[in-house]
Amino acid sequence: MIRELAENPNVYQAASGGRRLHRDPRDRFAIWLGPGRDARSATVQRVRLGAGDVPAALAEIRALLRSEGRAGTELELGESCTPVDLVSRLQELGVERDVEEPVAVGMVLRDGLRDTGGAGLEARRVATVEELVLARGIQREAFADARPVDAAETRADFSREGIDGSTFLAWIDGEAVAAAYAAYTPWGLILFGGATLPAARGRGAYRALVAARAADGAARGTPILVTHAGRMSRPILERLGFEALARIDRLVDEL
Repeated sequence: MIRELAENPNVYQAASGGRRLHRDPRDRFAIWLGPGRDARSATVQRVRLGAGDVPAALAEIRALLRSEGRAGTELELGESCTPVDLVSRLQELGVERDVEEPVAVGMVLRDGLRDTGGAGLEARRVATVEELVLARGIQREAFADARPVDAAETRADFSREGIDGSTFLAWIDGEAVAAAYAAYTPWGLILFGGATLPAARGRGAYRALVAARAADGAARGTPILVTHAGRMSRPILERLGFEALARIDRLVDEL
């Protein structure tokens, strides 16, 4: 089950606040539908197709996305996806690799962390709506996302903090510089959205956020942590004790 979480995290996080998971009735694929309408607002995972079924399934996914008013979707395809040449088949049909992050790695932490951050750091769960707005603003800036933080959406999401998962902030010398999220599952925590402002990178804020979420998971009796790691986060996570479980090919289908 841990490998399944590491390959397909969106399938197992709680859907609330306008987020939905579409599971194909025949269990051929799942589509996470988050807030927004751009191609990054939807994610296809857990694809299970026969070799001859790829064109029809892609057409079905595209039709569903259009019916939802989406501009496209990300595809995060773990090694358990079928057919084994799924990525090349999709590329032949016009789906492109994500140029920013074409490959991620599904990783897991089974034991304790090897490091918890630097001096002068504080990392904890957000306590107010205002702190949640602050956390999302940091994530937007760190990921170069120009969208403003939606105040109504944030207020609604705050009501689920500590239930579906928790958002965390990290401070250096009293200034909020990094944010991250942990989704709760019965098997462990799924780490999403770890982001540090450019000016504060290299000072341990990301590590402190991982440590805070690890402590949260241990307190809940679900200490295992899983995440998708890109080129920036993977070296840090490896130093913290995470191990690689699966390659994740990342593609984008712009409609």
